[in-house]
Amino acid sequence: MAFLRGAFLPLFLHIFLLNRSVWGKVELTMNDNLEVYLGDPAEIPCHYSFTGVNEEPSFVIIQWFVRSAGNGSRMRIFYSDVNQQIVDNNTDYSGRIEVTSDQRGNTLLIQNVQLSDEKEFFCQVNGQEAGNAERKTHLRVFAPPEAPEIEGVPNGISVTNTMPSKVASCEVRNGFPKPNITWYKDSEPLVPKVGQVNVIILVTREFRGFYSVQSTLEYRTLKEDKDSHFSCEVSFSVPGAIRTRMSQSINVTVHYPTTMMELWKDSPQGLVKEGDTVELRCQGDGNPPPIYIFSKEQEPDAPLESRGDVLILPSVTRKDSGIYQCRVLDSAGQTEVKEEVTLTVHYLDPAVVVPKDLEYMDKGENLVASCNALSSLKTVTIWYKEGKQVGYGNTLHLNDATYETSGQYVCEVTVPSLPSLHTNGSVHIIVQGGPQLAGVEDEIQLEEVAGRTLNLSCEARGHPLPSITWSITGSQNWQEVMSKANDHMTHSMVSVKINSDVSAVCNASNNQGTEVKVFSIKAIPRVTRTAPFSPVEGSGVIIVVIILCLLLLAFLGSVVYFLHKKGKIPCGRSGKQEITKEKPTKDDIVVEMKNNPKNEEAVLLKAVNGEKKGPNDQ
Repeated sequence: MAFLRGAFLPLFLHIFLLNRSVWGKVELTMNDNLEVYLGDPAEIPCHYSFTGVNEEPSFVIIQWFVRSAGNGSRMRIFYSDVNQQIVDNNTDYSGRIEVTSDQRGNTLLIQNVQLSDEKEFFCQVNGQEAGNAERKTHLRVFAPPEAPEIEGVPNGISVTNTMPSKVASCEVRNGFPKPNITWYKDSEPLVPKVGQVNVIILVTREFRGFYSVQSTLEYRTLKEDKDSHFSCEVSFSVPGAIRTRMSQSINVTVHYPTTMMELWKDSPQGLVKEGDTVELRCQGDGNPPPIYIFSKEQEPDAPLESRGDVLILPSVTRKDSGIYQCRVLDSAGQTEVKEEVTLTVHYLDPAVVVPKDLEYMDKGENLVASCNALSSLKTVTIWYKEGKQVGYGNTLHLNDATYETSGQYVCEVTVPSLPSLHTNGSVHIIVQGGPQLAGVEDEIQLEEVAGRTLNLSCEARGHPLPSITWSITGSQNWQEVMSKANDHMTHSMVSVKINSDVSAVCNASNNQGTEVKVFSIKAIPRVTRTAPFSPVEGSGVIIVVIILCLLLLAFLGSVVYFLHKKGKIPCGRSGKQEITKEKPTKDDIVVEMKNNPKNEEAVLLKAVNGEKKGPNDQ
């Protein structure tokens, strides 16, 4: 019975208030729409006021209802009056809503908004004699989708297709409300066009209420599209705005036939010489790259083995010169495009020198040597001897040969336009003749102090190589300390002890003759001399002596002063006269300095009567 009273009492009050509503009017204010993000709280205000009444009603009933869009039935979720506030049980909003009141009205607060909350919410106010009123707010829920994912076709698209072909697909997931997809090519939107652009849309509604959209782009590609980039843009609604998000761009592979070709020498750079490895590269504008066929113009039906678009010719010779072709065949096996390039292999044959290897000449003789090398380019010939240039051109003239003419002559043949192409040849010249001693004098006059040792040197040139002998008179104490020879010269050195005048004869001889050189050495007697006085050392000694003298005078002055104070020396005039009348000695202080081998200084002080001696007299 109590339950029936509790149930019918609100209904009775509602009917009673409806009958009294003609006495006044309720002004109710609500937003038509409220937009919120999924998971955020939603606050739906309901403001009311009373008109046509003398005073505010003391008993007001407020109820909240909810209705799905397009559905005629609605359900109450909240009731309140001056005595109680009730959240209806067993609804989707039990435990998720709260109603707050103030002087202007009340506000419905929905926690953790879900996609299913996108409904119409009604606020009903009953104010007794002021009547009743009702308004609604449409709650809209937004969930931004994930980033769009674009995927191009794995295989290429041929321009020979007459109808649009699938280029890429774009998919966006978990959005609410349904997002839209727009296609772009090189930042320009693509509009569906019959025979050119076709877009297929697939929309999926998941059990949680989210939308997923998949869009497929079909496009008729042209050759110019090989560098184009395709992308898709998703647009979606958010509270109070529409936002967009662009996918990454992709480039699709476009297949098209070859219409132009190019054939060139890829390496080496510049001119080609024998021994080089040559690479010829062929490139066409078709995609995928076609199969290239290389051949020589003289043998078009004999394909050359290649590696894709490169023909490698290892260690080429002059026989490899000629015209090379690169061809592309169509699907029927016929030549579609052809290109040619001319290859020239340059050469330089080994240098030929006349005379070659070894050549003998007599002193005073003349010789003309030549150096030639066959080449496909202009050459330059330079002659060298011991690294120094001695000639220019194909011929070398050797006139009035001397022993200095002997040696190795090398001709260097180079190609200025191709520096890496060079060769050389050589000839060894030997000049024959009798010995020739170094120096222009046949007799050399020398002086040396007796008791010392003197080294005498003798060099001789000639071919055959001369031998050197020594004949020495005036000294028995001598020996040969060095003897050496090379292809051009013999060198000998003797060490002679000089005790008296010596005559040494150097004799150089071979089967072509003999030549001598005489050394006349005059012995000079040894003289013993005192070491000269050194001004630097003498000045140092003089300074020391002066200091000693000053110290001595100071000491004597002190003694005289001391004796005078003690009365030992008379103070009368006669005493002074005695002192002054004493005859001074004529002795002076003389300093003598001598140098010994150990650089020690000796100072000798001695008295010399009435005269001073200079350093030289000492």
